[in-house]
Amino acid sequence: MKKIFIIAGEASGDVLGGRLIRALQARRPDLEFSGIGGPRMAEAGLISQFPMQELSRMGLAEILPHLLPLLRRIRETIAAIAASRPDVVVTIDSPDFNIRVLKGIKDLGVRRIHYVAPQVWAWRQNRVKKYPGLWDELLCLLPFEPEFFGKYGLHPKFIGHPVLESGAGAGSAERFFATHKILRSAVPVVILPGSRVTETSRLLPVFRETMARLQRDIPNLVPVLAAAPDIAEAAAAMTADWPVEPIIVRDEPDRYDAFAAARAALTKSGTSTLELAMAGVPMAVTYRVNPISGAIARRVIKVKYVAMINLLAGRELVPELLQQDCKPEKLAATLRTLLTNGQAANAQRDGFAPALNTLRTADRAPSQAAADAILSHIL
Repeated sequence: MKKIFIIAGEASGDVLGGRLIRALQARRPDLEFSGIGGPRMAEAGLISQFPMQELSRMGLAEILPHLLPLLRRIRETIAAIAASRPDVVVTIDSPDFNIRVLKGIKDLGVRRIHYVAPQVWAWRQNRVKKYPGLWDELLCLLPFEPEFFGKYGLHPKFIGHPVLESGAGAGSAERFFATHKILRSAVPVVILPGSRVTETSRLLPVFRETMARLQRDIPNLVPVLAAAPDIAEAAAAMTADWPVEPIIVRDEPDRYDAFAAARAALTKSGTSTLELAMAGVPMAVTYRVNPISGAIARRVIKVKYVAMINLLAGRELVPELLQQDCKPEKLAATLRTLLTNGQAANAQRDGFAPALNTLRTADRAPSQAAADAILSHIL
């Protein structure tokens, strides 16, 4: 029996891992899986070595209080791989954890595949020089990544972006209105403040005042807070005193129904911009970090845009209101334009499809392309 060891360190990687395991099982029912994952991978049959949630703390600011436990988990993971001797190790995203694991198993003679390229093309480009020899193949989600990583001999392969399999564009507006008992005359605006408590707590006070300002012109406004499951309760507590009470959506089906009903969205930068584009939701993108981090970021970021949909479009298709522009008055004005100016909203929608089409491969879903690439390493 062939064995595959898969590691996911956060919710998005768990989703990829779950789809990947099912795609591999469909091709090779004889495969045996072990590793680290969350609920999606557990549904596909994986028993995790330890709770994946322990690894999701690997953010830049959050790592220090948990450094010793995380280093212990890295050693345990390396030991588990050495003991089980799988045919292939697949590390999914979470580079702060997975790169350390890949370094630790470098001399075991195990085939290694890293799924989701580190975004060093955006900043910290010198880090790419440390990667040669860490994996046998790099599965890339973005069409421009193979050219960048290929220059360093990192064996990149573009497989397409998993947002294409997400179902983000298949929600039901009717179901959303019925589930939450709101009138069809309501104007839902989706808010996506991020998946970490640190970024959510930084952005939600700004979003609170933004919604208050927006309601003055749009009295039937209904804010809809799409919160990641891990932070849903914290986000609900942080919005309890909002003058415009938001609807909290916690699970993926309700989230995509909210997208279908939404007239506009306010989102942090990241993959959420691709999900909203899949659903045809006009959006404003924002983010804020502390001033010192922001000043450092401006010096090291190598890309013109931070919103993924803008990177794919090659232009500012959706407005980016970052740092000093992340202010209630500016955010409210931008959303007001999208809600009241059909031409502005449609200009965004018209640009979504061409940008998203760059994420497709010729004939397979991304999870199927990833499975085929991994199976090519099993003798």
